[in-house]
Amino acid sequence: MFSKIIRRTHMYLGLFLAPWMLMYGLSTMAMNHREWFSHYYGGQGAVWEKESERRIAADVATDVAAQPDANAAAARILAELSIEGRFNVRGKLSDESMVINRNDPVTPRRITFTPATGIAVVEKQVFRTNQFLERMHRRRGYGSGFGIEDTWAFSVDLVIVAMIFWAASGVWMWWELKVTRALGALLAGVGILLFGFFLMTI
Repeated sequence: MFSKIIRRTHMYLGLFLAPWMLMYGLSTMAMNHREWFSHYYGGQGAVWEKESERRIAADVATDVAAQPDANAAAARILAELSIEGRFNVRGKLSDESMVINRNDPVTPRRITFTPATGIAVVEKQVFRTNQFLERMHRRRGYGSGFGIEDTWAFSVDLVIVAMIFWAASGVWMWWELKVTRALGALLAGVGILLFGFFLMTI
């Protein structure tokens, strides 16, 4: 009975998490072959195109200027532009311009805000498959303040637990089948030796 539970869990968990595993597999391939993708796209890095330009309302600009730090100011600007979400910011309100990178796996945006004029220029990154996959691979972490981000972080935790379970349950299933023990032990030993070799030499 216990063996049956292990096998069914191994199978159904794999089916449920198949999209995540496919994404991590393809994204790792994209990172491993960046030169090929760079050549395919003509050697260009990220390409940005202007999406909109807006003057921040006077009352909002006043509120932004009163913010004690750049992150608070950036959050207020994103709220005014109706593109709230996880971000990072470069520069301060006292600088000539402040750049806000609005993180998004599909369409990242770059907002350049000029305090002197109150104008925010919004640019979006042109979609490229390899860059999208890399962003998905790196997407992680709690504490962003957005529920959907925390839900994604939880799914990543689930993938981690599943991978550990798959390894452990694979060992269990291998040991149960006596006919496979010799070949399984050989392959496990080769795998451990190869992993150790890379660990010591890379």
